[in-house]
Amino acid sequence: MDKRVIGSQLTRLMLENGHQEIWCAVSDVSDEDAMEDQVGNDFTACIVDFRDGQFYCTADNGWFHAVPIEVRALTQSEVGF
Repeated sequence: MDKRVIGSQLTRLMLENGHQEIWCAVSDVSDEDAMEDQVGNDFTACIVDFRDGQFYCTADNGWFHAVPIEVRALTQSEVGF
């Protein structure tokens, strides 16, 4: 049995353990939908709270699913220069 914590469950655990701003792919449908929306769309938010069954961003908008993602600047070598 796989005991990895992933997806929205990981985001909730991170908040419970003191993480304060977590970049996430968000959706009201499912974790899978949140990640699929990353292709051609920009459904990301900086999650700061989980209450009443929803994840909330800095603008106090709520979503049912929030999958932590890595947001970072590209390097010159990554773009082929």
